[in-house]
Amino acid sequence: MAENVVKIENLVKRYGELIALDHLDLEIKAGEVFGLLGPNGSGKTTTINCLLSLLSYDKGSIEIFGKKMSPTAYDIKKDIGIIMQNVAVFEELTVQENIDYFCGLYITDKAKRKQYVDEAISFAGLEDFRKFFPKKLSGGLLRRLNIACGIAHKPRLIILDEPTVAVDPQSRNKILEGIEELNRNGATIIYTSHYMEEVEQICTRIAIMDKGRKIAEGTKEELKTMIKNTETITVALHELPEKVLDEISALSHIYSADYTDGTLTACCSGGRHNLIRILEILQKNDLHIGKVTTAQPTLNDVFLEITGKALRDKED
Repeated sequence: MAENVVKIENLVKRYGELIALDHLDLEIKAGEVFGLLGPNGSGKTTTINCLLSLLSYDKGSIEIFGKKMSPTAYDIKKDIGIIMQNVAVFEELTVQENIDYFCGLYITDKAKRKQYVDEAISFAGLEDFRKFFPKKLSGGLLRRLNIACGIAHKPRLIILDEPTVAVDPQSRNKILEGIEELNRNGATIIYTSHYMEEVEQICTRIAIMDKGRKIAEGTKEELKTMIKNTETITVALHELPEKVLDEISALSHIYSADYTDGTLTACCSGGRHNLIRILEILQKNDLHIGKVTTAQPTLNDVFLEITGKALRDKED
């Protein structure tokens, strides 16, 4: 079994009467891409800040690489890379100078640092922008620079907090491919995002938080078994009489059926041949059937059902 890179036990953080973290337990194994999800105010950012010893906490323990984490645990911190949502680079320095500066905080050997900086530039696809200042970069390139600064020293644990916010699809794909490459090269990743498709694509295990607690954890496949919805069927129809909708609603394994804006949406819980039974009813009633789709639950469906909330662009 892989060793724990992060182990959080019984973590409590209060702000006066507000309990930001409520006896949180979390374990992250070596080699994982661990998704940490939650709605606004769920405690994700507080968890990360406590993990990095940027915040004190009221109760509990945090270990990283099997050692107790503390504000002065520099031997642990040198093996951590942090890429936060807000871009943190120096406007007065070029792309290469920024990466060299941040790498130099950890790597003092000049030859080794030069090698690491060159590798980070190549990794982020910034070869043609070495001498550019940040203000001359697009939003996507600026995000890639931010990541290069955070990973240039080759950390064993990398924390990425919303790294793809407000970037174009091409840059987003480049960033996600880069994260997967970092993981293949041995880094353990903690990843937060409100883009569910990203989390489904790259995360090997996921925890969902709400109100400072971990309310669900597992692989994406395991999480999808925790909810009622197993299949969503949609059928485009010019009309759907109420009596026909009632007949569909009465089918076994159909727990929700709605007709809005020319589309029938039926949510199923278990069962087989749900689509066939719905189509049989529609054909029996001589209704003109348009586009038909059937979809398995997504991670977004899991999140909405478990938390009852939608992820917002603004995080906690």
